[in-house]
Amino acid sequence: QVQLVESGGGSVQSGGSLRLSCALSEYPDSAYCMAWFRQAPGKEREWVAVFGSDRSTRYAESVEGRFTISQDNAKNTLYLQMNNLKPEDTSMYYCAAGRAYRWYRTCPPDLAPLYFRYWGQGTQVTVSS
Repeated sequence: QVQLVESGGGSVQSGGSLRLSCALSEYPDSAYCMAWFRQAPGKEREWVAVFGSDRSTRYAESVEGRFTISQDNAKNTLYLQMNNLKPEDTSMYYCAAGRAYRWYRTCPPDLAPLYFRYWGQGTQVTVSS
């Protein structure tokens, strides 16, 4: 059973930075897709950034250029570096893992939460203006 544990959330002022970490007990498969999602109160869970086992990355338009997703294979850890944070980034952030898309080693075109089998418990990020 794959287990994910997030850390690194907190409260910062607008323009500040945070780095989230997601420690994995193991990868779901040799070909996988890892992701960061976020969910604010009263809103749907939305994807933020993804990282495929081919090391491809994709970002939501709202965070492009400000957030960076990365992986440390030796530590079984996924990161999300968040710079120039804005109040609208305030959310619970979740790490998710699933198998790669079909026979590819990357993430699927549709990044719906249902695609990801494994989830962490979440870490809160609060950005004040």
